[in-house]
Amino acid sequence: MLGSELSLMALSPRLAWLRLYSQIPVPNRDARIKHRLHQAETMERLNSYDSPQGLYYPDDAHIRGISNAALAMATFQQKPRLWSKNMFKLYWAIAVATLNSCINGYDGSLMGSINSYRQYREYFGFDPEAGTPSTGIVYAIYTIGNIVGSFCAGPFTDFRGRRVGMALGAAFIILGTIVQATCTNLAGFMAGRFLLGFGVATSATAGPAYVSEIAHPSWRGSLTGLYNVLWFAGGIPGTFIPWRTSQIEGTMSWRIPIWVQMVFAGLVLVLCWTIPESPRWLVSRDKHEEAIRVLATYHGDGDRNAPLVQLEYREMVEDISNTGADKRWWDYRELFNSRETRYRSMLVILMAFFGQWSGNGPVSYYYPQMLAGAGITSNTTRLLLQGLQNVCQFVGAIFGALLTDRIGRRAQLLTSTALMVLLFSIITALNATNVDPPDDETGGVVVVAKSAVVARAQIAMIFIFGFVFSAGWTPNQAMYPVECLRYESRAKGMGMNNFFINVANFYNTFVTGIAFTRAGWRYYLLFIFWDVLELAVIWFLFVETSRRTLEELTAIFQSRNPVKASLARDEVLIPQVEQEVEMRRKDYDRRKVDLT
Repeated sequence: MLGSELSLMALSPRLAWLRLYSQIPVPNRDARIKHRLHQAETMERLNSYDSPQGLYYPDDAHIRGISNAALAMATFQQKPRLWSKNMFKLYWAIAVATLNSCINGYDGSLMGSINSYRQYREYFGFDPEAGTPSTGIVYAIYTIGNIVGSFCAGPFTDFRGRRVGMALGAAFIILGTIVQATCTNLAGFMAGRFLLGFGVATSATAGPAYVSEIAHPSWRGSLTGLYNVLWFAGGIPGTFIPWRTSQIEGTMSWRIPIWVQMVFAGLVLVLCWTIPESPRWLVSRDKHEEAIRVLATYHGDGDRNAPLVQLEYREMVEDISNTGADKRWWDYRELFNSRETRYRSMLVILMAFFGQWSGNGPVSYYYPQMLAGAGITSNTTRLLLQGLQNVCQFVGAIFGALLTDRIGRRAQLLTSTALMVLLFSIITALNATNVDPPDDETGGVVVVAKSAVVARAQIAMIFIFGFVFSAGWTPNQAMYPVECLRYESRAKGMGMNNFFINVANFYNTFVTGIAFTRAGWRYYLLFIFWDVLELAVIWFLFVETSRRTLEELTAIFQSRNPVKASLARDEVLIPQVEQEVEMRRKDYDRRKVDLT
């Protein structure tokens, strides 16, 4: 009797209930209605079990607003488990790909640490007392290598698959590390930095593309979000290792941390061959049988006929072209040749700039002055605090990655950015009252903070800001661009994303210091305005990508209003199995007898 209702029905709630209720015999309906009117206290004890909703569906969890009815249907039928044997195989594949993020994180923290070393500066002839501009050429050559690598990363990743892209990136990183660690002059060090930047661009393209394409659709947000979160798994040792080696005299103080950089890259180069190729890449190369086998193993607990496996495979075949631009290394038209692709590329570019210009770097520009004002002058202690700041941000990023599938990408970005506006306003006010502006007497250099109490408050606010930024933006920086791109343009689109990230970072490296020298704390006002602008852009332009398959997003971007289409929800009824209905009927009858 209920067999026809044991499937997911895309109905209005009222029609769904009437349809189900009409097929279930409920004795003495009129008598029960009178009984409810005259025996309110008794009905309170029944806890509404005498109504059809209460008897068979006591909560509203079975009527759900969902984005993808087909995905919800397949998930309901298959009931995937987070801790199955095959899911651990999937976790291994994702962990290997995520090592690419650790590479980037280690280098990002490493150079920020050894740049303050007296041993490093003296060896290469930099002024030990000067700031970043004196060593800016080292940062610039890495950025140039990254920009050049961005144009090669897409073709590398498309040509022989995501695994080959990761392997090529790791090989260039290992080569660059060897050149850096063994160099005897600045030219050799810069050559190593160029090779390293080139390799990181390739690994930063192949890694997130692979993770998003292999991730289980039920948990794609959290699994893909963890990719960028684990930047800190490299960033934290990239801070603490130099903290320990900074006490070594001679060049080994900075050569040892550079040698360690080979660890993550070496693991990627060796282990990437132990994981499967992306099923989407396999479909694009007409390797359908192998694609189904990968989907069955990692998404279907070994069952090639599992509902999720069949749904994903069907959508891949329909959406992925066998003659797309990913087969032509020189063809970037797929990123801009239609309204849909231009909208996708716009979001990818916006994420690149927003992720770098939200103030996460400049917020700590006066950090040295605040530390000095709080009485912290030891370079070792400063490095330790920098490491603890990375730990704080790591915790925030994990929190954000676990939250993203629950609240959605838009809500996560909007909430985080709104809080950043508030925190930036507080930090700006504290700086305005505690930092002397640059003037002729100080030679354009900002003096130390005036109040130790306010300085400590600023340090605390910087930690909080880092947590908030990491909770909202870190999981999405790699995940959201990947989700916005179609398969045919995903690798090249991520290369484009990496290119604009480096453009933004170039500005941060060379312009921010000059701007603060000229404008002082007032430069923060620009970031407050910018973050407010980000809020408006995210609200009006950013689509919601959570709780949908990558292929389903095509229909969203092709719609007249992508944002509205992405927020639309279908109300569906997910009935319980017949045994539970029967169990609740018996429970109702027992309660009814007890009360008579």
